[in-house]
Amino acid sequence: MSPRFPRSVRRRRGLTLIETMVSVAILLVMSTIVYSSMRNAIQFQQLLSARDETIRTARAAMSKLTRDFQLAYLTFNTQSVTVYQTVFVGLDQDPSEVFFNSLNHQRMYLDSRECDQTEISVWAEEAPEGKGSGYVLYHREAPRIDELPDEDGRVWPLAYNVRSFHLRYLDPLTGNWVNEWDTRKTETFYRYPRAVEIGLVLIAPDPDDPTGEATVDVPFLDTVIVEYSERIPSASALSTLTPEAQAAAAAGGLTAFPPGTIGGKGGMWGGGAAGASSGYTAGGLTGGMAGGSLGSSTPTTPSSGSVPRPPTPPIGRPGGSPKGGR
Repeated sequence: MSPRFPRSVRRRRGLTLIETMVSVAILLVMSTIVYSSMRNAIQFQQLLSARDETIRTARAAMSKLTRDFQLAYLTFNTQSVTVYQTVFVGLDQDPSEVFFNSLNHQRMYLDSRECDQTEISVWAEEAPEGKGSGYVLYHREAPRIDELPDEDGRVWPLAYNVRSFHLRYLDPLTGNWVNEWDTRKTETFYRYPRAVEIGLVLIAPDPDDPTGEATVDVPFLDTVIVEYSERIPSASALSTLTPEAQAAAAAGGLTAFPPGTIGGKGGMWGGGAAGASSGYTAGGLTGGMAGGSLGSSTPTTPSSGSVPRPPTPPIGRPGGSPKGGR
């Protein structure tokens, strides 16, 4: 006679093997779905973070370069080249390279013998192994101006993963964009460009690629006005020129400028009486500042003894308290 168990005890039997296997399978499927969703979300967040980092890097670099170019300056003291000299040299290379002087230096230490005058260089080099791809954009800043405007100072990376870096310069005399600017050459002798165009392309991960291996180029473009450069007159101002001045400018291949501007009457490059932008003679280059006669229609190279003074930058920052300078 088999033993009899209470009915409550008979109802407490465990899961069968099939039920256990089904439960485990369902748990594995749910875990796989959750893991896949979390992994995709994390990868997408990492890609977006890398893209945001690229944008932040570009904004910081463009902001720094914009301020440097805005406050570019040339000293009117051209007789002390063995002690210190100021230049604005942009080389036509790929990537571009530029070194110039600016009033954008910030003194970091109390009682340090520095002011807002500085030497700046910007160039790009191949990225070293483990430091991203493409180029690394470097920035050099020297707290003191000396006779070597492209040497000394501290160097630090301005941007990584640079695909290309290109600069163009707006000539205020011709109104044309050029890829090279050198204040030591005859064509742009000791004068500023009116504006600088900055083209920067960075390499960023492609957010549409889930593997994160593909990349996209993120371009940035900005135009910076050089504050101490001569202004380009408007079309309405050009219409006020006399026929003689317009004819003289056309013969010289340059743009005619109205009185009071860079090539007009009393202007830096124009004649003293009725100047034209082509007046590189005694009646033009020096006469524009000393009240000479009508500028010549045939441009000639200015001699070393008649170097025009560029617009004198104020001591200290515009709108700020003076810091003093040389």
